[in-house]
Amino acid sequence: MNIVRKDIDQNNAILTLSIEKADYTEKVEKTLREYRKKANVPGFRPGMVPAGLIKKMYGKAVLAEEINKIVSDELYKYITDNKINMLGEPLPNETEQKEIDFASQEDFEFVFDLGIAPEFEVELTKKDKIKYYDITVSEEMIDNQVKSYQSRYGKYVQEEVVEEKDMVKGEILELTDGKVNEKGIKLSDAVLTPVYMKDDTQKAIFVGAAKGSVVTFNPAKAFDNDAELASLLKVSKDEVKDIVSDFQFTIEGITRYYEAEVNQELFDKVYGEGLVSNETEFRTKIKESIQENLSADSEYKFGVDAKEVVIAKYNSLTFPDAFLKRWVLATNNNITVETLEEEYPKMIADLKWQLIKDKITKANELKVEAEDVNEYAKKMAKAQFAQYGMVGMDDEIIANYAKDILKKEETAKSIIERVVENKVFEVVKNAVKLDTKEISIEDFNKMFEN
Repeated sequence: MNIVRKDIDQNNAILTLSIEKADYTEKVEKTLREYRKKANVPGFRPGMVPAGLIKKMYGKAVLAEEINKIVSDELYKYITDNKINMLGEPLPNETEQKEIDFASQEDFEFVFDLGIAPEFEVELTKKDKIKYYDITVSEEMIDNQVKSYQSRYGKYVQEEVVEEKDMVKGEILELTDGKVNEKGIKLSDAVLTPVYMKDDTQKAIFVGAAKGSVVTFNPAKAFDNDAELASLLKVSKDEVKDIVSDFQFTIEGITRYYEAEVNQELFDKVYGEGLVSNETEFRTKIKESIQENLSADSEYKFGVDAKEVVIAKYNSLTFPDAFLKRWVLATNNNITVETLEEEYPKMIADLKWQLIKDKITKANELKVEAEDVNEYAKKMAKAQFAQYGMVGMDDEIIANYAKDILKKEETAKSIIERVVENKVFEVVKNAVKLDTKEISIEDFNKMFEN
């Protein structure tokens, strides 16, 4: 067994593996003996099939299998032992690889192309400048969050007189010439809200009406949307097109929603009993929560900018372009040559960043501990709860939700990769000069508009 390396340039090499009969004979014979023990051939008892017949039946396939195994094992052993930073996978050489005939050859030669990553070291200093956007928390943002909590933790109250935003429930009957149509639409649980009516005249019929009163209105005029009208009368959209008559509505219930007052009850519901005791503390807590979320946005933007700056710093790196394109086409059936050419620059940028990340990770001995992953999952859990206005959740609830998140293998893998990248960004942040700029959330969001 012999392997010869031929360097074409700094990114491309050829490996030639020469295999002689002595390299595989023992393994082939051992496998054929195993075949003989198990072979079920008509006319022979198990284990008594002549060795020559077994070789004739299976010899070529066994030889090919053993040769391929030797090639694979030795090829990757050579790459590992020689610490070759390979890109992609070895590919059969298209010009120097000779045809293989397992039926007639005793010695074999396999020729592979290798794509090799460029050699470089990552050096970042204070001369490297990267922007960092510090998003300010405005009073308006705090006010909006207070209003959100007031709305979320409000309550429904039964009232006696209808207001525009009330939910009105009652019996609805179709009329013909001012009288109830016994064959018409009849509903005992109709629900409507005047504020959604498009016609002010129809809206005015309900606003100010008392519970128990009977009003007459025209649904087709009140709602100019077929879907809304069909939902109210519980008919199909096709049927609703023919409905133009007036209806009688007996008001049986009036439900009004009241926002929560900014008081101790609201503080306890949002952050837990006794943790906040006045409005100033409440607003401070809200500001801290908003700032935490905005910090995550700032970190994300820094990561995007840092990645761009660092990649640009190593624009001179060269890659085995022809090899990589051939490897991508060989391993991806769904990609065309045209698509590859279009996407290749982004592929190289991603590959370059991956190499840079690996260099930074090894140079700084960055490691991902179980606690790192758990903490990131907890942050994800908090963020998901926060989307629904659920802040100040119990630590045990957050921890259990984080465990559920990590049960999904793909999610756990993604989190680990994100933790590594965050550690890399932290190294970058400490190494370079930060060009910090305060910015409003409106201007920050504009940077992501296309």
